[in-house]
Amino acid sequence: MGLSDDPDLQPILFGLFLSMYLVTVLGNLLIILAVSSDSHLHTPMYFFLSNLSLTDIGFISTTVPKMIVDIQTHSRVISYVGCLTQMSLFILFGCMDSMLLTVMAYDRFIAICHPLYYPITMNPWLCSFLVL
Repeated sequence: MGLSDDPDLQPILFGLFLSMYLVTVLGNLLIILAVSSDSHLHTPMYFFLSNLSLTDIGFISTTVPKMIVDIQTHSRVISYVGCLTQMSLFILFGCMDSMLLTVMAYDRFIAICHPLYYPITMNPWLCSFLVL
């Protein structure tokens, strides 16, 4: 008998995971909204940060909603296609997170080591290409 099998703990686990999920999604949405609404934040670093926030929303949305539903319905069943889809999206968003962090490190490297070439090097076309 696991911790999630205890009927007294299931409402607590449901509330805990739901609140953590909502805080994470709302926090990332606020970052995206702040970057898109303020023209001073239309720089490559903040462009990459808003894309990282979007990726984090996708990353957490691949597993947590299913877990919340499973806690609520007392079911742990997942179809083969559902499992394959969930794992594929989990790996995809995990790789996207890693790649965006690498691109952000490259952005800071160019800004620090080649500050005079930074506006030319990190142009909007290259930033969009690096995100893709």
